[in-house]
Amino acid sequence: MHVVFIEPAFPKNQREFLRGLLSTGARVSAISERPPEALPSELREGLFQFERVRSVVDEHALAEAVKRLAQKARVDRLEATVEAHVMAAAHVREQLKIYGTTSRTAWLCRDKPAMKETARAAGVPCAASARVQSVADAEAFAKANGYPLIMKPLDGAGASGTSKVTNDAELHAACEALRVPSGRTVAIEEFLEGHEGFYDTLSVCGKPVLDFACHYYPNVLEAMRTRWISPQIVCTNRIDGGSYQEVRALGQKVITALGIWTSPTHMEWFAGQKGLRFSEIGCRPPGVGVWDLYCAANEFDLYAAWAHAIVHEQVPFQPSRKYSAGMVALRPDRDGQIAQYDGVEAMQRRYGEWLLDSHLPPAGTPTQGVEGGYMANAYVRMRHPDYDTLRSMLDWVGQNVKVRAR
Repeated sequence: MHVVFIEPAFPKNQREFLRGLLSTGARVSAISERPPEALPSELREGLFQFERVRSVVDEHALAEAVKRLAQKARVDRLEATVEAHVMAAAHVREQLKIYGTTSRTAWLCRDKPAMKETARAAGVPCAASARVQSVADAEAFAKANGYPLIMKPLDGAGASGTSKVTNDAELHAACEALRVPSGRTVAIEEFLEGHEGFYDTLSVCGKPVLDFACHYYPNVLEAMRTRWISPQIVCTNRIDGGSYQEVRALGQKVITALGIWTSPTHMEWFAGQKGLRFSEIGCRPPGVGVWDLYCAANEFDLYAAWAHAIVHEQVPFQPSRKYSAGMVALRPDRDGQIAQYDGVEAMQRRYGEWLLDSHLPPAGTPTQGVEGGYMANAYVRMRHPDYDTLRSMLDWVGQNVKVRAR
């Protein structure tokens, strides 16, 4: 089998997917915006062919590169694991008749209103939502559903570009920020109260063969807006218990409704007074190093498992569920340059055996804004067999390890 992987060099964790593919024994080629020297020699030397293009989301250039690779050996799979690359890959697949995620599924996993309309039609509980093409559309939705509401780009990832609005003035401000008066179409949704988490799968032929459940503390929108919070993402090892069966059933229902076949998935959900609600899904892995947490928590190679799913449509790996694992983001106390850290040695003495790794940029490193995400500045990753103990450890780190800036 000949598998072509899109953009193996950036971001850095893309190399892990390429490593996984090479481990299967398949013939692997790559298409990248960067030169082959951007890859470590052991990965570069394992490639069958390499094509460089100006942009991997330029569908014409991507298709021409695939055609050139197909002259060497028929292309059986064309795979992308970055959100921004998924649609271009799907269009080229269909143009060249390559098996894989369809453009319809890719579109449904990007366009938030269409995603929810399709899920709702399949009986999946969702927040009320609509497509906004004018300020009048937004006003009408607010009148029908009341505040608070969420406004965001149709294809936004995470909390990027997302605003919570609680009155008419904030609604109009959000419309301006999202350029609705200039003709941009965006999504508007009911704001869901409750706890936010996500459910990730590696699905083969429409069925999850590996799955994982994670929790946000606090919810993403608050975490991405508030400097003093040290937000956490925590993967539980209790997913096989009865309390997650509803989440698993919801995930399967969404995967079926959107036509996801053999692919990683990343599904956000809320649980609150209105019960469990579907938020959104991507037919790609989660970001911010979450797959590394899954590997560490379950003592296996999820990247190789993904590669076997793509190449063989079966996965000869099982998660141990031995550990829960999580990360806590550490924000600088102000914008500027990192000056020093407080509490790192105490953390190492207290929790050394449970530390997976940490990212502590050296003094003089420019800080990044709070909205930059969980890995924008400093972070610590840990694991422990007991989920509640892990939560208390992450809390301690967030409260006692400080990033000082000047």
